[in-house]
Amino acid sequence: MADSNIKSSGLQENKKGVPIGMIALLIILAIALIFIVVMYFDKKNKMAEMEIVLTEEKDSLANELKNILHEYDVVKINNDSLNLRLEVEKNKIIQLLAKDASNTILIKQYKNEIKTMREIMKSYIVQIDSLNTKNKTLVAENTQIKQQITEVKNTNTELEKVKEELNAKVEVASVIQAKNITAVAINKRNKETSRINMMAKLRVGFTLRENPIAKAGQKEIYMRVIRPDSLVITSSPDNLFEYKGNKMIYSATRTIDYMNQDIDVTIWLDNTGDFIPGNYSAAVYLEDTIIGKTTFILTKR
Repeated sequence: MADSNIKSSGLQENKKGVPIGMIALLIILAIALIFIVVMYFDKKNKMAEMEIVLTEEKDSLANELKNILHEYDVVKINNDSLNLRLEVEKNKIIQLLAKDASNTILIKQYKNEIKTMREIMKSYIVQIDSLNTKNKTLVAENTQIKQQITEVKNTNTELEKVKEELNAKVEVASVIQAKNITAVAINKRNKETSRINMMAKLRVGFTLRENPIAKAGQKEIYMRVIRPDSLVITSSPDNLFEYKGNKMIYSATRTIDYMNQDIDVTIWLDNTGDFIPGNYSAAVYLEDTIIGKTTFILTKR
């Protein structure tokens, strides 16, 4: 009886102990589950916050990249080498903007790239400012040089005008003029006459003036005697000389040796039967210039 009481007592204790352990285990599991759920939602919230922060930072960095890209676009410079380098950096920015920076590693890369590009941009701006300063200096120097060239050209033009005027004056001053020019008909007895039938020769006399700046030496003098009917008296139609670029017929010619001093000259023209009554003119030419003129009258009887 005692043994059976002991056994029934143990069985009752065992039946009571099992539910208590199970309850304790369930409580522990419930607490653990609650903790896991809390941790999960906490981590999820933190990840959501992190994602918002990363998105904002990514957007901020993307905007900064766009600003840098705009700065590159705004930069203008007439330098092919520097423009090529600027184009390379612009392409890098475009490639970065095409990336989906959704994690801290890419965000960090964004930051590093932006820092590098900022430094490069500063370097380029310094170079551009230096080039622009040099360009302004060169433009100023170029403008100054152009002004100097214009002034020199104007001076040369003025000097050329002065030279031409001086040459013209020298040319005029170097002309040897004739003075005291006379034309007289001479008979066979070497006496003056105005009658054609008594005339043997025509004598034209004059003095070549002294001219110290004229070229000395042999001088060819041409004379034209013009009848009242405007025909030139000549012994041959081949008697031609050049005057102002044209060929002209002459009546007689004489060569003299001019030594820059006054020299008396006489030119004779034979009466070949071509003289007619009326008023005549006689002109003397030397070195493409008319140096003297005179008139005379011949009568029939």
